[in-house]
Amino acid sequence: MGNFFEEVWVVLSHSIKTQLAIAFGLISFVSILLLGEVMVGRIEFHGVLVPMTEVVKEKLMHRYDKAAWVALGSFALLAFKTYRKDRRRLLGG
Repeated sequence: MGNFFEEVWVVLSHSIKTQLAIAFGLISFVSILLLGEVMVGRIEFHGVLVPMTEVVKEKLMHRYDKAAWVALGSFALLAFKTYRKDRRRLLGG
């Protein structure tokens, strides 16, 4: 089992593309959630529509949440693909 972790560490340390995919995945996840929080936080209805404010905010935040998870998943898939490619290149198997 230690050999497996050593192999993963060696490939990750030499694979810039995989490192970038992981970093961009985390950055995009956090930034999309923060952007959603800022954009949805500014919504405020007046008059008769005041009771609908929370419902609309929840719906919009749910969409930002989905977008953040899709971005994270996409970058994770990219990191996995580049890891496999660099593993074959570095370790020959």
